[in-house]
Amino acid sequence: MNNTYRIFILNLCLLFVFSAQTGAAAGEALSAYHKYIRKYKELAIEQQNKYKIPASITLAQGLLESGAGQSDLARRSNNHFGIKCHGWKGKKVYHDDDRRGECFRKYSEVEDSYEDHSKFLALRPRYASLFRLDIRDYKGWAKGLQKCGYATDRKYANKLIKVIEDYKLYEYDSSKKKKREKKDEPIVQHTIYRANGLLYVHAKPGDTLEKIAKSVGKSARKLSKYNEIPKNFPLQPGDIVYLEKKKKKADKPHYEHIVQIGESMHSISQIYGIQVKSLYKINKKADDYIPEEGDVLRLR
Repeated sequence: MNNTYRIFILNLCLLFVFSAQTGAAAGEALSAYHKYIRKYKELAIEQQNKYKIPASITLAQGLLESGAGQSDLARRSNNHFGIKCHGWKGKKVYHDDDRRGECFRKYSEVEDSYEDHSKFLALRPRYASLFRLDIRDYKGWAKGLQKCGYATDRKYANKLIKVIEDYKLYEYDSSKKKKREKKDEPIVQHTIYRANGLLYVHAKPGDTLEKIAKSVGKSARKLSKYNEIPKNFPLQPGDIVYLEKKKKKADKPHYEHIVQIGESMHSISQIYGIQVKSLYKINKKADDYIPEEGDVLRLR
């Protein structure tokens, strides 16, 4: 065996070990998120019913702020939402955040943290505008939390949206079972438009992919595939729903997009009729990339 071949085999082994370690780490993170969701989803729904805060928002904030319950602050104080001591008369802990040794609230139980988080939002005039939003409008809530100053992270809204969509947390925003559509219920007609060389419709209030599919003579499965969303994805009025497969790049003259608060790679892909995987590929971004307000993304 010559030296060149030995080096090749050694590099191959190192690559295999690195890939295995990376995959294991990713799996651990994925498992931690799923465990957290299973453990606290009912608590989030309970808070939603009591305070009218979307369960998806509560869960996403808890996941991000507490590192799925694994952060030092969460372990030491049961504080899953990073709420600081302002006006707090209970127990306290000190933790490095924006500044060193900042004061954070300490709770006896995680349930107390969830309750205090709900009250923190519900009783402050700063967040009053959020409670006028539809309970299923998680994007509006995410953008509103960032604009109202809940966090200093400029990616905060987009991080919340990515977590909610990646883990389908929006499924918990309607804990009550929906009424089945009656067979004789009239089909709502949708006007079909063309842009970016593709046919599409705008979602109407209360729309689902099933309703749109009946209106346009397509299957919900195909619409789900074309738009890269699950069949139970919560559509908002005005959302673009494509009736055919999206393209691999935007039509001219769309060359770039400047990211706004509350946008995800999926929502951007819908604006220009581009496949999500192509948008990642064109911009050489990894799957865990979260667009930040002001980022410039190439479209072709």
